[in-house]
Amino acid sequence: MFLIDFIIHIDSHLRELVLEYGIWVNGILFLIIFCETGLVVFPFLPGDSLLFAAGSLASIQGSQLNPHILFAGLCLAGILGDSLNYWIGQEFGLKVFTPEKFRFLKQEHLDKTHAFYLKYGGKTIIIARFIPIIRTFAPFVAGIGTMPYRTFLTYNIIGAALWVGIFVYAGFYFGQLPFIQRNFKLVIVAIIILSIIPPVIEYLKHRYGKNKPDQG
Repeated sequence: MFLIDFIIHIDSHLRELVLEYGIWVNGILFLIIFCETGLVVFPFLPGDSLLFAAGSLASIQGSQLNPHILFAGLCLAGILGDSLNYWIGQEFGLKVFTPEKFRFLKQEHLDKTHAFYLKYGGKTIIIARFIPIIRTFAPFVAGIGTMPYRTFLTYNIIGAALWVGIFVYAGFYFGQLPFIQRNFKLVIVAIIILSIIPPVIEYLKHRYGKNKPDQG
């Protein structure tokens, strides 16, 4: 329940963190993004909503947050996180991390990620940045599938720059608009809902499409 409350009221919680820790909140945000992208045990941590809220808070005059520092720091967090996740997948993979041993490794999450790879190939690393849960599992699966690291790193850097840039600067330029401020919680919920629609559609197509009888 705490996590749900933190995500829904992320703007309020982030303000409290800034008041308490000042500029050091950049380090806290770095750690959250790094863990969400780098460790398969944390697919539930906030990503899109956190970036948007941080960008919005950075637009307030006198704020301790700077959008350009946020962009640079959280891009680095995302790149390092995905790289760590890739290495974990490559070195250990499902030999150690199996759905039977680890409850957080749900088979449906692995299936959804695999379905994306079947359709988009290496570009999954970029697309997955914008999709909760798959964002965490994509680099792990890439490591298992032995995607060349140089190829992975290229997609990793592009994906991190697009993901962090879009949400941080969207928050910075639009987060303080009166309409957004009056409905900030609804905006956060809308971001979450919109981000989970694509994987649900892909998963259903992949799962039930295979069961259709062949025509002719």
